[in-house]
Amino acid sequence: MGRFPRLTKAERKLWDAFPMGRLVELGPLDISAGRPAGTNAPTDGHTWGPDRTIRAEVITRLLLGARDDGGGAAPALRLRGARITGRLSIVGGTIPYELILSGCHLDEPIQLTGSATRTIRLTDCHFPGLSGGGMRVAGHLSLSGSHITGTVRVSRAQFESGLWLGGTKVVSDDGEWALYANSIVVDSGMYMRNADLTGGVSLVGSRLNGGFFLDGATLRNPGKDALTADNMVVEDSMRCTGGFQATGCVRLRGARVNGTLAFGGVLSSPDTRYALHASHMEVRELSLAPSEPIDGVVTLAHTTVGTLYDSPDTWPDKLRLNGLTYDRLRGSGVARRIEWVTRDPEGFRPQPYEQLAAWYLSDGNDALARRTQLAKLRARRQTQGLGGRMWGRLLDAAVGYGYRPWLAGMWFTLLLAVGTVVFALNPPRALKPAESPDFNPFAYSFDLLLPIPAFGQREMFDPAGWTQWLAYGLIVCGWILATALIAGATRVLRPQ
Repeated sequence: MGRFPRLTKAERKLWDAFPMGRLVELGPLDISAGRPAGTNAPTDGHTWGPDRTIRAEVITRLLLGARDDGGGAAPALRLRGARITGRLSIVGGTIPYELILSGCHLDEPIQLTGSATRTIRLTDCHFPGLSGGGMRVAGHLSLSGSHITGTVRVSRAQFESGLWLGGTKVVSDDGEWALYANSIVVDSGMYMRNADLTGGVSLVGSRLNGGFFLDGATLRNPGKDALTADNMVVEDSMRCTGGFQATGCVRLRGARVNGTLAFGGVLSSPDTRYALHASHMEVRELSLAPSEPIDGVVTLAHTTVGTLYDSPDTWPDKLRLNGLTYDRLRGSGVARRIEWVTRDPEGFRPQPYEQLAAWYLSDGNDALARRTQLAKLRARRQTQGLGGRMWGRLLDAAVGYGYRPWLAGMWFTLLLAVGTVVFALNPPRALKPAESPDFNPFAYSFDLLLPIPAFGQREMFDPAGWTQWLAYGLIVCGWILATALIAGATRVLRPQ
């Protein structure tokens, strides 16, 4: 094809370099490692003159084949340090060449909706948003280091080699979404390391086959969802560590992570219902180890986890665990674990106790399993009526609901000692002196405490005065201990 008419000097330079894929530099690029997200993007690009200005129309023509005569080379558009005026818009088109812009300033949003492209790199650039819904990228899309003052919309897009937003800064223009990427498919990894996004990130129904990495990223959307990724599938790890900060709810309801899901840094959302909404998930390994206590409610309700690792020092005050199942627990002792299952804001839930006890049994620790079951029954008691609470306290004191049967022996021994001493000092009178055996205060007290007399002393002697009330008390206590022991044993031996 012929040359594009009336090209400026800068445009002519780009036009001539395109067939060989040469880089055109119109100005310097300040690459400074370690600087905050987006700070390498130009801040004064709107002031650049004609010597650094390229019309978006020229770039569009080149990408659509207006200059494809490289003669054995690989054409590509590589441009650095330019101001691009007008709208770069290719809707539903096919772009067979790589587009690489670095350190550029674009006056208007980029529009690539429904397009089929090769690799696109918009690194360290400054532009007001990108629309790429339904685009198909035979390579990767990189926005690394760029400063974007608008929403990045790539819902239903497909990326063969990855989606890169390392060090990208996005400030949403609508106050809602900084990155709207529902139902995308990324065959390689999605990287948002050290990104800084003001506005929500939406990945509902997306599939990330190479992992999701947000190490050091900052997500800000106070009072709303900082990250919403319901039903997302991650075939590798998802890491939110290394200084990760989320202000707003991190919502992963129904997501599946076939690797490690790791949270570090700061999770804070006191103004929403949840700081971390991770219910109905499937996760091979979940690590909850933020650098400080989570500020807000966390729910893991009805989630299935292989190995769960967490730290008691960072548990939130309100933690929903009803329906959570796991194969292994790591990170805290039994005393704190029992406290862990008591933090449901709606009160007592039996399933978290049962799951914890089942895990201790599978781990070969019967004593800790019994301790957990005892804690469950004590917590349940608080939900019962007056009669149930009184009977529960009696069972607890007598036999620890059957999980501490030695308490019955302790009470029996104590009452037996009291009876033996009292009746040794104040022996009862014989009912039939000629037929009665010699009085034995130990055997007499023992008979009073047993529901069925063993030594025949109780029927042969009759206490008088205040010792009669003691005898009645020992009989009642004996029945209570026997009933509690039977009730507790029945509860413990009942199949779970």
